Amino acid sequence: MSDKMRPISFEKMVNWTIKELNTNGTIFGIHKNKFYKNKGQKSTIIFNERLSSPLGPAAGPNSQLTQNIVASYLAGSRFIELKTVQTIDGEDLPVAKPCIYAQDECYNVEWSTELRVQEAFDEYIKAWFLLHVLMKELNLSEKRDFIFNMSVGYDLKGIQSPKIDAYIEGMKNASGTKIWKECKEVLSSHMNLFNKFNEKDLNEIATGVCSSITLSTLHGCPPEEIEKISNYLLKEKHLNTFIKMNPTLLGEKFARDTFNSMGYDYVSLNANHFTKDLQYADGVAMLKRLKHTAAQSNLEIGVKLTNTLPVKIVNDELPGEEMYMSGRSLFPLTITLASKLSKEFDGNLQISYSGGADFFNVDKILATGIQPITFATTILKPGGYERVTQMAEKVEEQLKGAFSGIDTTKLEELARESFTDKHHLKELRTVDCRKISMELPIYDCSIAPCTIGCPINQQVPEYIALVGDKRYDEAFSVIVKDNASPAITGTICNHNCQYKCTRLDYDESVLIRNMKKIAVLNSQDKYIEGIKPVDLKSSKKVAVIGAGPAGLASAMFLRRNGMDVTVMDKREKPYGIVEYVIPEFRISSDMIKKDFELVKKQGVKFKFGINGDSNIDELKKKYDYIVLATGAWKPGKVSLKEGKEKVVDAISFLERYKSEKKNVKLGRHVCIIGGGDVAMDSARAAKRVTGVENVSIVYRRTKKYMPASREELDLADSEGILFEELLSPTAIKDGKLICDEMKLGERDASGRRRPVKTGSMKTLDADTVIFAVGEQIDSELLTNNGIKLDEKGLPQISNSCETNISNVYVAGDAKKGPSTIVSAIADGKAIAKDILTKENLSSDFVQKDISFDTKELYSKKGILKNPAYNECESKRCLACNHICELCVDVCPNRANVLVKVEQNSASSHQIVHVDGMCNECGNCGIFCPYKGNPYKDKVTLFWSKEDFEDSTNKGFLILDKEKCICKVREEDGQITDYTLGDKDMISEEMENIIKACIEKYSYMIK
Repeated sequence: MSDKMRPISFEKMVNWTIKELNTNGTIFGIHKNKFYKNKGQKSTIIFNERLSSPLGPAAGPNSQLTQNIVASYLAGSRFIELKTVQTIDGEDLPVAKPCIYAQDECYNVEWSTELRVQEAFDEYIKAWFLLHVLMKELNLSEKRDFIFNMSVGYDLKGIQSPKIDAYIEGMKNASGTKIWKECKEVLSSHMNLFNKFNEKDLNEIATGVCSSITLSTLHGCPPEEIEKISNYLLKEKHLNTFIKMNPTLLGEKFARDTFNSMGYDYVSLNANHFTKDLQYADGVAMLKRLKHTAAQSNLEIGVKLTNTLPVKIVNDELPGEEMYMSGRSLFPLTITLASKLSKEFDGNLQISYSGGADFFNVDKILATGIQPITFATTILKPGGYERVTQMAEKVEEQLKGAFSGIDTTKLEELARESFTDKHHLKELRTVDCRKISMELPIYDCSIAPCTIGCPINQQVPEYIALVGDKRYDEAFSVIVKDNASPAITGTICNHNCQYKCTRLDYDESVLIRNMKKIAVLNSQDKYIEGIKPVDLKSSKKVAVIGAGPAGLASAMFLRRNGMDVTVMDKREKPYGIVEYVIPEFRISSDMIKKDFELVKKQGVKFKFGINGDSNIDELKKKYDYIVLATGAWKPGKVSLKEGKEKVVDAISFLERYKSEKKNVKLGRHVCIIGGGDVAMDSARAAKRVTGVENVSIVYRRTKKYMPASREELDLADSEGILFEELLSPTAIKDGKLICDEMKLGERDASGRRRPVKTGSMKTLDADTVIFAVGEQIDSELLTNNGIKLDEKGLPQISNSCETNISNVYVAGDAKKGPSTIVSAIADGKAIAKDILTKENLSSDFVQKDISFDTKELYSKKGILKNPAYNECESKRCLACNHICELCVDVCPNRANVLVKVEQNSASSHQIVHVDGMCNECGNCGIFCPYKGNPYKDKVTLFWSKEDFEDSTNKGFLILDKEKCICKVREEDGQITDYTLGDKDMISEEMENIIKACIEKYSYMIK
């Protein structure tokens, strides 16, 4: 496909806007309930012009095309910083693709418009007219409440060139330009489309589009060049001027220390930029001179803080060697620079702020006196432009007219707080990537990543909605269909679901596990009371060896569906590790009992206290199916040169701690070796033992790379556990743990930085050393029973956990070693399904169909968690399996479009990719939950034969809209000449989409 954007004519743009609004209630995907109107009496004044909001898009991907600017305005942007133009433009501008990587902190490798300068000018004028129309037609404001700010670069010679000079002069007064006349003629001849906008409004549109300019210079531009350009813009062009300044003004050490302290230690800086860019003292001196010049011309001069920060590409985030950082990681640097410069000028320096501005800090920035505020990264994330509405509403009451100075004390405090504000710390995002391991389908792609990420595929959105409505019994019935241990998993599940939650790309995951626990506490006992064991539907019998979560799950699911099941365990109580090892401070015995009663009430039979090995041959004489779920209790290997005999295994310690707390003796100093959840349990338990003063967790990498869940790390931290990072234990001697000091090297296959010895040693006081490095399975039990093992000593099994011996299964920790409780339940579910299939019995793992209010789901888009309110978690769930459309949200150019298709008497939501509006930035692929890229993998609408032939995308080209003649490329790559209505020529799904586009979305067809 082509990465070239095809500008839309103004006439088509007007028709598109009005028809989409009437058809869908949206304009370029922005829902009309998100159209922003300042409802108060307050406004802000910038360059002597009134704005109903001081917010808007920073010069970048969201201010490049007419539709981008329109979408931004509708959502609440009123200060529109147009994308930068320069002499090198269009196809002469080398931009690697993809060019945006906004997964968390954002990176890009593009810096100015990809259009020709004249095309860019035309786009901005078209947007200028269309905003005036929409302002009136939608009753958003009686008088113009927005301004455009142009951005140019990168040197004086280029800015003085005829091309850029014509652009600047045209933006100052566009009345004589061809596009101005075209727009005016189109609107005049289409007045019948409007109810409120009229000829008088048209004639009152100001011909002066921009009275201000932002100067963007390249990194390394000499200070004298910056000053020359600024003087030129002030004296020669008579423009209010903002000068973009870079975070490099703070120095490399400050930037490096900041990133290291906030969790961005992986960011690789380029020292050259810190030495060759404008230096701080030179910048201050220059600004003082320019302020004097501006005052003489009765103009305003200020700074745009900040430009993006260049960093090295070391992990293939984007093509090339260097990329430019923006977003939340940049906020501490930018706000610190703003504070530092404000002090230099006693608050009398106007700042156009950008650099990590978002919902969580925009009000704080504005409260210091800074205005305007622009952003890019936040509106490149799910929710997209519609995030602006919430921000605009949040700051509406703070608007206070013209710039009157900055409160340097408030600003300094905000800068200081930024280093500890959780919204800017890397650890806020608990997972790097939330993609699921499924390919993006061409049709019907809405999916709940939480459900797919859950090993037992819990219907998460459904039970969350039911809990939110306080329909606890229904919620629990949804949960228990797939979950044999709801009380346990509602308390200590590692919640894989939350690591896939779309809300991670907004703020924080929905607290899914907590919602499950609410259902459990309100309904599980009642549900158990109502259980009546079903009649047996098969004469076959099942033996389950091991009463842990895996064994009990397979038992419950099988018995619930009509099988005879007996569970045997050598211990006196069920639930293995959960019952005997996991401390009470993590899960109470009452919650464990709830789940046992749930299983027992189904009619499962139990035999506890059975000693001796499990002999499959003997068991087969009585049972037709055997499930081995014996866990992994064998201690892991201790890798120490000396003192192995002084090491305590974590499982043994925790079991003893749980059964006889008062009798445990550990001494004063305890070291835990390991970084997983078991290590955290061991540390927190040891801390509670009488006589223990210090507990240290020793890990060969840093805390950041510990596999334990974030909440377990935080709990250990809050209880005074010490974290001894970058230490690799080698020996125990005379009450000391001797360790190699390590440093982090290159990344390994897991993506973590490999620990490397430094050659130095460190000793820690250690009366007791507890090894928490992973238990092992009892492979001898398996081999003695004829079960084949792989090269790692693990049982060879099928997808349904069946071994090489027919009808013999292995589940839970016995399968691959220590894993999670929910993974063990998943094994039980897989085994139950397989056995039921063999017995020709149906299973009851049936999804519950719950209706969702579509309007309510759309209203949640773009809404971030407000710390000021105690919001119910169900209100935050986006029910992504019903409404996803993330690719629509995050596309700055609006190239991914929702199309409602009628099929089989029902309407479905499909995504159509409009090729001519796409520049292959790649942003949709970053946030799509699937493996894939919507701009390549979804049905594509092409605007020209050239683009169709230049692409391999599945999609269609309308050759004749009236006769419905098309060219179609389907999934197999075959191209078909097709006329709507032809039978058996193309797939029904493709036909339905083409039909919908022609009949209901014809405005998209060029």
